[in-house]
Amino acid sequence: MTALSGMELLAWVEQTSTGWRNLVCEHPEMLSQPCDVRETSSVAGLLQHIVAVELRYAQRLNGMKESSYDEIGFSSGEELYSTHDRAMELLRIVLGRDEFQWEENIEFTTRSSGTMRASRRVVLVHLLMHSIRHYAQLATLVRHHGIVPNWPMDYLFMGMQPI
Repeated sequence: MTALSGMELLAWVEQTSTGWRNLVCEHPEMLSQPCDVRETSSVAGLLQHIVAVELRYAQRLNGMKESSYDEIGFSSGEELYSTHDRAMELLRIVLGRDEFQWEENIEFTTRSSGTMRASRRVVLVHLLMHSIRHYAQLATLVRHHGIVPNWPMDYLFMGMQPI
């Protein structure tokens, strides 16, 4: 084995996102907590950024017009994670294709860095690791506000079995 598959990374993002979805449902008040990660002002804003990137890059991989941030609601956990669910459906379509040009470059415009070009493979890995990275930042932030995520988030736990 030389690398993780896209489906393995997607499973990790799904497991992590499920934990956050459940935590937001248990503690909807956390959405209004202040947050300065990635130029956001609240946890809801950071979660919108996470799911917006998932959706926009999944749309790019599928050759679709990407949604604007204004189209991506973040007033509730349901609204946020319905966007996540749409993105994951689109990713499963791409990952399920027998023939896909993973090394083909695509061009796209980002909010912060302008027009870019990257291979589809790089875009996929960015999309999945971006979510994990920001969820790790979020874990620290919400703990400082007294809300403790109670599930293991490390990839190691994807394959561990109790003895």
